[in-house]
Amino acid sequence: MSTSKLAIIAGLFAFACSRPGAEQQTGGSMTTSKTHEYAIVIHGGAGTILREEMSPEKEAAYKAALNAALDIGEKILKDGGSAMDAVEQTIRSLEDNPLFNAGKGAVFNHDGKNELDASFMDGATRNAGAVGGVTIVRNPITLARAVMEQSPHVMLTGRGAEAFAIENGIDTVAPSYFFTQERWDALQRAKAVEKQKESESGMPAKANHKMGTVGCVVRDKQGNLAAGTSTGGMTNKRWNRLGDSPVIGAGTFADNNTCAVSCTGHGEFFIRYVVAYDVAALMDYKNLSLEDATHTVVMDKLVKAGGEGGLIAVDKNGNVAMPFNSEGMYRGYSRPGERVVEIYK
Repeated sequence: MSTSKLAIIAGLFAFACSRPGAEQQTGGSMTTSKTHEYAIVIHGGAGTILREEMSPEKEAAYKAALNAALDIGEKILKDGGSAMDAVEQTIRSLEDNPLFNAGKGAVFNHDGKNELDASFMDGATRNAGAVGGVTIVRNPITLARAVMEQSPHVMLTGRGAEAFAIENGIDTVAPSYFFTQERWDALQRAKAVEKQKESESGMPAKANHKMGTVGCVVRDKQGNLAAGTSTGGMTNKRWNRLGDSPVIGAGTFADNNTCAVSCTGHGEFFIRYVVAYDVAALMDYKNLSLEDATHTVVMDKLVKAGGEGGLIAVDKNGNVAMPFNSEGMYRGYSRPGERVVEIYK
């Protein structure tokens, strides 16, 4: 074949690969180059969600709550609102729903109290805010955003965070607001198991009640990304324990150049492996696609380390990922003309 014909064929191939919507090889997987107008992804926690314990009524309630949260965020995005507003309002709806381990549905610590954590990150500026161990703030995600926007700091905890909330007009409630019978009963079961293990071994039992968080990641019409995560932490936790949810880079991360991520699972592993940032780093430094980066972290690195859980992510083009290595993960996403809500694999 002549050189001129080869050149024509090469030119046609290059044009086909560069056209809008064409599939390209990126980091070992086929991904579309299409940019979605907006995208919102949410999770309501990952962990041991046994099918045999999930009644049709309970499953319907969870899916309805996830769809309602997506409705709130998607309306903001459809109307041209910001990624940050969509993240905050979507997570507030999950915090107000006792089905989820955040806000109203938060689990109890060893002393029978609710300690709430949250974090927020703006992908356009990489500014971030976080709070840990708050007990009177109705919506910790709103406080985390206020820390980001109205203070020179990234993380506030305990009484100081609560004082900041009051000074800045953030809604506070009596600690009794967070009481739910289901979470209280879960604490009693956890303490009974702990006591039995200690009596059998003569050693302090290790906590194993580690799942449950809510989160949201968004790409808005302006191309900005944002991420937020909120949790009640671990049932029967002690000593003001903090997990990954309020830790920027571990449980939450957002950067317009790569992706926005919110994690859920065994927080100690997500902190040690800097999971949220690791996804962005793999995309930035190794040019992996969102799909490949999230799969590498959740299904390879975490599995090898013994860390259970999952994450949600959206990249700068509106591609989404929701991998998890646990029994289930309450999750869903919406893009123009597209809606998915799932619990199991």
